Amino acid sequence: MSQTPEDMSLEELREEIESIDREIVELIARRTYVAETIADVKDEQGLPTTDEQQEQEVMDRAGENAERFDVDSNLVKAIFRLLVELNKVEQRESR
Repeated sequence: MSQTPEDMSLEELREEIESIDREIVELIARRTYVAETIADVKDEQGLPTTDEQQEQEVMDRAGENAERFDVDSNLVKAIFRLLVELNKVEQRESR
């Protein structure tokens, strides 16, 4: 049975944060890889780098997921906006 955060020591809590941080970085790496693949497909199909409708759908999903997990939706949307913008910069630079 795993401990709840309330039952953990400060050191255990910090180790938990460290583990979560690694998972976040792994997920960012996976997302970046998929975004790069999308950029390749867009390039092959002669599509523009920017798809405003898709970006809005990403932001909407981010807000919905934030609400589902009771996290500040403005924070989550800001993080996703940054991820999307960085992916767009990389896509433009690779063309």
